[in-house]
Amino acid sequence: MISNRELFLKNTAQTSESPRLIEIEKAEGSYLYGPQGQKYLDLVSGFNVSNIGHRHPKVIQAIQHQLEKYLHVTVYGEFVQAPQVQFATKLLANLPPSFGSVYLTNSGAEAVEGSMKIAKRFTGRRQIIAAKNAYHGSTQGALSLIGGTQYQEAYAPLLPEIDFIEFNNITDLSNITDKTAAVIVEAIQGEAGVRVPSKEYMQAIRAKCTEVGALLIFDEIQTGFGRTGKLFAFEHFGIVPDILMLAKGIGGGMPLGAFVAPKEIMDVIKANPMLGHITTFGGHPVSCAAALASLHVILNEKLLETVEQKALLFRQGLIHPKIKEIRGLGLMMCLQLENFDQVYNVSKYCADNGVMIDWYLHCETALRVAPPLTISEEEIIEACDIIKQGIDKFC
Repeated sequence: MISNRELFLKNTAQTSESPRLIEIEKAEGSYLYGPQGQKYLDLVSGFNVSNIGHRHPKVIQAIQHQLEKYLHVTVYGEFVQAPQVQFATKLLANLPPSFGSVYLTNSGAEAVEGSMKIAKRFTGRRQIIAAKNAYHGSTQGALSLIGGTQYQEAYAPLLPEIDFIEFNNITDLSNITDKTAAVIVEAIQGEAGVRVPSKEYMQAIRAKCTEVGALLIFDEIQTGFGRTGKLFAFEHFGIVPDILMLAKGIGGGMPLGAFVAPKEIMDVIKANPMLGHITTFGGHPVSCAAALASLHVILNEKLLETVEQKALLFRQGLIHPKIKEIRGLGLMMCLQLENFDQVYNVSKYCADNGVMIDWYLHCETALRVAPPLTISEEEIIEACDIIKQGIDKFC
């Protein structure tokens, strides 16, 4: 009988020459389970998706309730669908009042595409500025914003009039001018190895965009929904972006994304031409029901209040002479090692011993630590011990 692993390699598209080939049969809470009873403490959270853990009972209940009503009924934006309306309303209630409209998408990359479109349309300008070492997605528009040519060259030509600045470098902000439609930055650079900008820099980029009439677009696809200890990471910097891009943790484990903007900006897609941005499955009612339940869990179970203490416990538990630096904010952090061989071997050791950990697209010398916000203190201590064992063995 052909195994699932063999079928995976034979019949599904591969994104690398060396997939990890860890088969998952079940997930619950902070754990992933394999078909032979393997148990993995998940420190990746599906790449910052499972912020409230896997299969949270409130999310499962909301999904089941919606399944009894309807699934897809029409393209986004035509029929009034209660899950979409209720989630968008709850989301806006937890954002600054300048935000007035939510466009629900399938994914983060689609949120990026829509944000670029409305920024260019609203400002009448064409130049978009992104940051070096950024990651915003793999569609051709989003890929145009990645500050690493090794990921772009094979797919050229990409979007024109994209320019790059050095992240967290105030001097580079002089490149933002009255020809700039938008500046798109991650609130914290994720795939660059969790680079946290200074408050001074973020306030300076806000001021510069306001000065020249460019829109400031924040990519909170990884940082949103409690990952950093605030519901949204921009709250740490004392500023408000013009457009907010969300995905990953938004859906409680279901596929969903969104871009959020003031109504006057969002309204540019309504006419000339109409259907200025359209999606068939964006804002799927089951995903929106799950998202609303997930947001309620984050707020009602006061998960934000636990993030700082849990992050501190990780930092204390991971003191080790071979860890060069621990970077991050809240439960979005990385462990800087010396080279990729160390990262790969420690990661494999951890998986073999029941802890799932990974690395970064633009920073292969660091280990990713992004557990569910619901992880317990006992689980943190267990994870830290196994990580340090791996470092002792391979570093």
